[in-house]
Amino acid sequence: MKKSLRHGYTTGACAAAAAKGAALMLVRRAEVGEVAIDLPAGVSATFPLHGPRFGGNEAACFVVKDAGDDPDVTNGAEVHAQVVLIPPLPDHFEEGCAIVIEGGVGIGKATKPGLAVAPGEWAINPVPRRMIEQAVRDALPAWTGTIRVTISIPDGELRAQKTLNARLGIVGGLSILGTTGIVRPLSAQAWTDTIDTALDVARACGCTNVVLSTGRTSEMAAQHHLNHAVTDPATGERVLLPDEAFVMMGDHVAYALKSCAKRGYSQPFVACQFAKLLKIACGHENTHAAASELDLSTLLGWAGEAGLPETITTTIAPANTAREIVIAANFDPALLELVSGHARTAAQRHAPELAPRFLVADYQGTIAFHGPWEVVEKQPS
Repeated sequence: MKKSLRHGYTTGACAAAAAKGAALMLVRRAEVGEVAIDLPAGVSATFPLHGPRFGGNEAACFVVKDAGDDPDVTNGAEVHAQVVLIPPLPDHFEEGCAIVIEGGVGIGKATKPGLAVAPGEWAINPVPRRMIEQAVRDALPAWTGTIRVTISIPDGELRAQKTLNARLGIVGGLSILGTTGIVRPLSAQAWTDTIDTALDVARACGCTNVVLSTGRTSEMAAQHHLNHAVTDPATGERVLLPDEAFVMMGDHVAYALKSCAKRGYSQPFVACQFAKLLKIACGHENTHAAASELDLSTLLGWAGEAGLPETITTTIAPANTAREIVIAANFDPALLELVSGHARTAAQRHAPELAPRFLVADYQGTIAFHGPWEVVEKQPS
């Protein structure tokens, strides 16, 4: 019997729970072992609290993030919240309270436009902010002064090095994220959210085109190629793309292409190695080995229909991998052009308005093939 996968909780949910725990300690003047909060998903969840401390007008505790069975760089992180009560000034008697939410150690700050928070703000996204605020108000309904909540993750800056935060313009630590409060095991949402955010940043930074990459090796090859080898025939000038134009899509090809189309990037570059190119050409929406199969017989059929030289077709039939084929064919331009053409057709089934251009990387870090240059005629909308 197949074991069901266990869900986990977002950093936003953990931060809200820790904030509520610290606020309750100020009310009760006693340690609090656990708290329950309502999640945006419409359910309630209970979180154990750790490291409680309180005294005077402040209290703090933390929640250990449990990502469930979802692999997550933040799994096991300590999400701390400090709550400080600031009494109102004598000449201010307004009802209610003001809640100020800040980041502390290990929380990043936004430095680029296009993110969910403005440049210069702490990377605590809008939904988690609302969750934190509601959790604190629930614990301190009668307070009429200011409540300052500081969220921190002690090793957040170290963990952030394993994410794409720096590329997206979030520096100094992790982001506090989540729209439902729940992490679904093995979902693709973390990846697809990052793709959307990267494209939003590219657009906000004025990038007229983007480069989607399946992996870092292909991306580096594309960066070198585009910044040193390609010129725009309309001007004769070398094409230089800023860092924000390079978007890591991983295996989520169909999603990334559709996301480009929504943002007006009609002619994105797609950088990949030959095996991924063939999977794209075969129409797979996701190129991960667990989500797609590499059909070498399809490639053999294409090669026969296109009349490729026998020296190429004879390498396909007995081969076990796409890499074996392309190396044996010495990255033959006819083979790469054939598969790139099918990949372009397949991409247009995902997003009909797109005209992607494929950059095929070899195994030494250079681009072995690129399609015909097309001038980008309009800015993304």
